[in-house]
This record gives sequence, C-alpha cells and structure tokens, in this order.
Amino acid sequence: MTFEQFFKQAKLNPHAHLITGVICGYRVEEIENPLTQQVRYLDKLVDELAKGRKMEKILRTE
Repeated sequence: MTFEQFFKQAKLNPHAHLITGVICGYRVEEIENPLTQQVRYLDKLVDELAKGRKMEKILRTE
C-alpha cells in the first residue's frame, strides 16, 4: 500500500490542519502538496506522542 492509497482510505481528524511545527526540516503548515502535508502530519503526530504530549494538546482541542 502506498501513502496515497493509505490517505485516500484514512479518515483524518478534523483538527489535523491545526498541527503546526517543524518536522524533517519543513514547517508542516507551509507544505503545499496535500499528500506530503498529510504524511508530515503523521510524522509530527508520532514524534509529539513519543515525546509524551497528549493528543488533545497536539491537535489543539484543549
């Protein structure tokens, strides 16, 4: 399965667009390609969860 297939089938959190910051040297909110941005959202989410941050804080729903 490719990333494209994965994200076509995935239901993203409606707050995913609120994920901000730098991952792999790129600001997530500035990435223009939608597929690349979704992949970086996932990267950022995993990175922040690994650091012990709560999902609510990452998605700014608190």
